[in-house]
Amino acid sequence: MDFTEMMQWASSKSLPQEALDAINSAEQGAEAALGIRFTAVGPDGVRAEMDVDGRHKQPMGLVHGGIYCVLTEGVASLAALAATGGKPIVGVNNTTDFLRPVSSGTVTAQATAIQLGRRTQLWEVRMEHEGKLVALGRLRTMLAS
Repeated sequence: MDFTEMMQWASSKSLPQEALDAINSAEQGAEAALGIRFTAVGPDGVRAEMDVDGRHKQPMGLVHGGIYCVLTEGVASLAALAATGGKPIVGVNNTTDFLRPVSSGTVTAQATAIQLGRRTQLWEVRMEHEGKLVALGRLRTMLAS
C-alpha cells in the first residue's frame, strides 16, 4: 500500500500497525529529525508521541516552544491528509499556546478536526505530558490544488 492508498484507507478506518510502521520508517522531514512517532491515524484524527531529549530543549532545559509548533503541524497535517483521502494540503496558519513546562519524559499529541470544509480545515492538537495539557495548537489547512 503506497502513501496515498494509506490516506484513502485512513479516511474511513484506522490504519493497521504495519501501515503506521511504514509511515514512521519513511519519515524524512522534521518529524523524523525530532523522533516523532505516529501511533494512530484514522477518521477520528491522528495521535503521535515524542520522547523528550536534548534535541528538543532550549537553554533553560525545557522543551522549546518551536517543537510544539512542529508537533502541531506534523500531527494535524497528517490528519488533514487522511481526512481528504490523500489530496495534497498545505498549512496556512499555525497557532500554538504553551501551557506547562516539560523537561523530560514523553509528550503525546492528538489532532482532532474542529471544522472540515470543502477547501479548508481547522484542526486542534492537544499535547500532553503525564496526563496534563502542556500545549494546545490549532492548524488551518487548505487543499493545495
